[in-house]
Amino acid sequence: MKKSVFRFLNKINKMVLPKLSDKDPTQLTKLQKGILAYRYFVLVNSMD
Repeated sequence: MKKSVFRFLNKINKMVLPKLSDKDPTQLTKLQKGILAYRYFVLVNSMD
């Protein structure tokens, strides 16, 4: 069940949250770093 919840969150993240992969991580603001960390956390848990 946990994996299916994270897969669902991952699909929502792809549609709603901005894509930050084309930007330099050192130039991101704190909010953008938080979004990037959240997206990474959800992605890793959906694949696990």
